[in-house]
Amino acid sequence: VQLQAFGGGLVQAGGSLGLSCTASGRTFGMVAWFRQAPGKEREFVAAIGRIDGVTYYADSSVKGRFTISRDNAKNTVYLQMNTLRPEDTAVYYCAAAKRITTREGGYDYWGQGTLVTVSS
Repeated sequence: VQLQAFGGGLVQAGGSLGLSCTASGRTFGMVAWFRQAPGKEREFVAAIGRIDGVTYYADSSVKGRFTISRDNAKNTVYLQMNTLRPEDTAVYYCAAAKRITTREGGYDYWGQGTLVTVSS
């Protein structure tokens, strides 16, 4: 089982960045993005059901600015991040779960993380 995240980088505040996560090895029920800012705990960002495509987002800090989507044919989940803020700076991880959940503990497989830095 492998999850590979791509797309991190440096962007100015107000800019956009897209992340992708490719899963291989098995079928998952749900794929999510989490992030961990310097000195903080890892937190849930967004998730999407593989079959029904239902999306889940963290609180208002990302909802309306971030969009999660999937392409099942490519086994890839995307996170489009718009209107980025310095506080969005973090290592972003994709993770996969067998069942529908937004709890970090429910995710069995994790990618390596990709750094997103938003400059002010």
